[in-house]
Formats: sequence, C-alpha cells, structure tokens
Amino acid sequence: MQLTLNDGALMPQLGLGVYLVSDGLTCQSVVETALGTGYRLLDTAVMYGNERPVGRGMRASGVPRADIFLTTKLWPSEYGAAKAPAAIGRCLERLGTDYLDLLLLHQPVGDILGTWAAMEDAVAQGTVRSIGVSNFTIADLEQLLPRAEIRPVVNQVELHPYWRQRRLLPFLRTHDIVPEAWFPVGHGSRDLLAEPAIVAIAQRHDKSPVQVILRWHVQSGHVAIPKSTNPVHIRENFDIFDFELDAGELAAIDVLTRNRPIFRMPRWLMSAVFPLVRTRQLN
Repeated sequence: MQLTLNDGALMPQLGLGVYLVSDGLTCQSVVETALGTGYRLLDTAVMYGNERPVGRGMRASGVPRADIFLTTKLWPSEYGAAKAPAAIGRCLERLGTDYLDLLLLHQPVGDILGTWAAMEDAVAQGTVRSIGVSNFTIADLEQLLPRAEIRPVVNQVELHPYWRQRRLLPFLRTHDIVPEAWFPVGHGSRDLLAEPAIVAIAQRHDKSPVQVILRWHVQSGHVAIPKSTNPVHIRENFDIFDFELDAGELAAIDVLTRNRPIFRMPRWLMSAVFPLVRTRQLN
C-alpha cells in the first residue's frame, strides 16, 4: 500500500528501519531480506552510521533502484546552507545512488532554515526528490512552513497506540503532511504487546500483536518503519495485507493512548547535545 505525498510522489506505508543496526554485514543482510520479502521503503540516517551497508544491500538484492523508496536524514552537525550541500553529496556517495527519494531534517535544532533552503536546491537539481522533517513539533513546523518554498511531505515522529500524537496529527492533516512512525510498536513494549484488546484482535485474525499494530498504522494513514534484524520477524512484519481491522477494532486500539510519549528526547537535551555529536560510518 502507498500514500500520495503532497508533492505527488508515492511512498510505501510499510518499510524497514535500520536504527541501531550497527554491524555492517547484518545491516546489508536485513536490507536484502526485506527487499526480497517485498518491502520497498528503506529508512536510514547519517546518525545511524549504516548508509554504506544499506546501499550494498540494495544493490545485492537485485531490486531495481527505481522500485525502492530510499530515505536518509541529515544530522544537526551538518546543518547550514554552507555545509548541507556537501553533506547531501556524502549521503549519496555512501548509499551508492545518484538520488534520494526522501531527505529529512533529523532534529529541529540548529540552522533549520538554511538547511531547508539547501534541501530545496537539491530538489531543484534532482539529487533529492522529496524533503521532510523528523521529530518536529507544531511550534517547529509553524516556524518552518511560512518560510519554506517546498512544504515538508512527512514528519517522522514517535507514534504508536500508546502515543497517538493527538495534537500533532490534526495539524499535519491540515497541511497535508504524512505522519511517519518510528518505533511503531513502542520499541517492542511488553505492556503494549500484551494489551488485552490487541491480543484479542490478534487471536481473532490469527495474527500476532505486532502485526495488528502495524495494520492499525496502515489503516490510520501512517507510514511505519519497524526495525528488525530477525529474518522471520522481517517477513512477519510485512504479512499484514491479507486482513483488515473493522471500525470497532480500530477504536479499541485508539483508546489505549496515554498522556505522554515513551521515547521522545527533551528539547533541552536535544539542543545541548545533538548538534555536537559526530558519528562513525560503517564501511
């Protein structure tokens, strides 16, 4: 299943995330497995340090580059009108591709506007096809949107049944920005996976609780990028297109929401630490 972004591009709703996949051979292998299973969305980042093995996995899979929707993210240490163009070039080199399907600002700190202008230039040059943001609040977007020539197509945020982003999602809908979920199953939260409502729905459909949650994301209009290094789990995560949740089941999951996120980093720590971090890139 795909969503049409506000720039007309088509983005798969289910992909593979590779956050914390820090071994190069493992990363290449899971990318090959995912693409062989049918995934067509891959999500990496400069901060993850694994763009090179992601690129190798793409090439080794035999899936045509044109069929893959490839996302990476710029790190705040590479923000700025002067630094971002070269940083984009390094992403392309590490991934072994001549274009990115989607490039995101990873965090809402530092020179956001100068970096966004450089990303817009990359779109004009054809090295980047779509641009978006990650971890942006409504306030962050209200600073960016009036100054942007190109509207963000997605905002990648913490999003799962325990944290449904009830204020943010209506704002994103108003601006036709797609919500993309990192840690879409709450980073494997035992409490979430053991919720009686989710377990009952899973049993009814002969599916796992993870599959039910991923199906909830798809039917809710989100993009989800679950991470796994287990080939069995990678295949199971993709096996969600042969059943559908009814309105009552969707509502039973919706009411599980809690009043605070589980993982989102406080702004003071993000601002103080993130722009200074340098990451090690895997070969």
